[in-house]
Amino acid sequence: MQDYKVLFTNHRSCRGKNRLRKGLLALPILILFVTAIYADFDNQTVPTETIHISADSSSSITVKLTLPPPFEEMSRAEIAPPPHPKTVETEVITANTDRPIEIAEVIEEPSTWLTHTVKSGDTLAKIFSAKGLSANLLHRIVTSSKESAKLARIRPGQELRIQLDAEGEFIALVQVIDAIHSLEIRRTTEGFIANKVQQAVEYRTAFTSGTITQSLFISAKEAGLPDPLIMSLANIFGWDIDFALEIRQGDRFTVIYREEYLNGKKLRNGPILAAEFINRGKSFQAIRYTDAAGESNYFTPEGDSVRKAFLRSPVDFRRISSRFQRERYHPVLGRKRPHRGVDYAARTGTPVKASGDGKIIFRGRKGGYGKTVIVQHGGGITTLYAHLNSYMLKRRVGSRVKQGQTIGFVGKTGVATGPHLHYEFRLNGAHRNPLTVKLPAANPIAKAMREDFKIQTAPLTMQLATLNRTLLADARP
Repeated sequence: MQDYKVLFTNHRSCRGKNRLRKGLLALPILILFVTAIYADFDNQTVPTETIHISADSSSSITVKLTLPPPFEEMSRAEIAPPPHPKTVETEVITANTDRPIEIAEVIEEPSTWLTHTVKSGDTLAKIFSAKGLSANLLHRIVTSSKESAKLARIRPGQELRIQLDAEGEFIALVQVIDAIHSLEIRRTTEGFIANKVQQAVEYRTAFTSGTITQSLFISAKEAGLPDPLIMSLANIFGWDIDFALEIRQGDRFTVIYREEYLNGKKLRNGPILAAEFINRGKSFQAIRYTDAAGESNYFTPEGDSVRKAFLRSPVDFRRISSRFQRERYHPVLGRKRPHRGVDYAARTGTPVKASGDGKIIFRGRKGGYGKTVIVQHGGGITTLYAHLNSYMLKRRVGSRVKQGQTIGFVGKTGVATGPHLHYEFRLNGAHRNPLTVKLPAANPIAKAMREDFKIQTAPLTMQLATLNRTLLADARP
């Protein structure tokens, strides 16, 4: 038994010595291997860590870190996406650089547009409340800029479009002012930004012509000229031609005007570009010219203004009820007396316009004239407007007025049998016949703009002449 124990102890001792001997033999090999690895790292340039982010339709986003071996296999990780991710494809950013992140493409989050047509009695507060938006948000929007403040002036018929994100948070608001113009207010990280948006409009040129058979209005309608352009035509030549009294059968007109199209559909008629009216054999031509300041007026092909310093008729009237006469029978007073003006019969409330630029020197009741306004112009000229029903409130004594601005409204105050305007034209205190007095012309084209005027108007003048030649040729038997 004792011998067995000794034998077993000797056997274990031998096995331990053998293992120790083998370990000591392997240790130099392991040291050499590790030394070789670190020596190899010391001779390599370790690249800067680069992050690559990619996203697909799967439920995870993979982030890959490019590192030196042998850690490359440990450089992958999976990150759960946010609840509402934006799809982003990007490549960047190196750890040891100051370059900003470069975004290749950003696809916006899903959003919803709410549309509301403004009705009578609507307010922004009411509309925002109905859409579930707070009064605080509305306050921050309208106070963010001068342009945003204009939202408060919404009008019936306008359209409001509100964009919300998936959580119902405000993104943008668009106020459609008309078919061409809109106001866009968009939320940014720095607040709200307002931008005016204007649709691209296509301009086309159209023309029409006709011969007077009855009145200008009827003949122009038969020729296909829209109502607003008929009135514009009468206003352009109204300083030289009295369309209520002076036109005759056989008079001719030719009109070149602009048409405006939006997305291929006609939106509206633009202004008259050029026109000719032949009255009793005498030709009157007008060409539209827009100067560098954007102001447009009508001139003859020679550059003289077709506009006179005074209107022949300061009111849109139905008929002349009484003319300028040295002596006439007064229907109210029952005796003869001079009539030193012209009476224009018109409906009560019809606007009365200042016939020329000037300053109001009288406004009030004046005997038989009733409610009266007197305007002083340059060159010793004054004009009087009597029997008014009421005054334009903003036009007071001392107010400056421009030609065509409303100063009052037709009535029958004072000594009058019915609603009409009594109009007088005085030169240095002496009465002149408003229908026949020679009116001073407005200023012609300035010398500095003559060359630009010729460049702009020459094509229209040639087009007008070509149309007239064609029409005359077609009219021949």
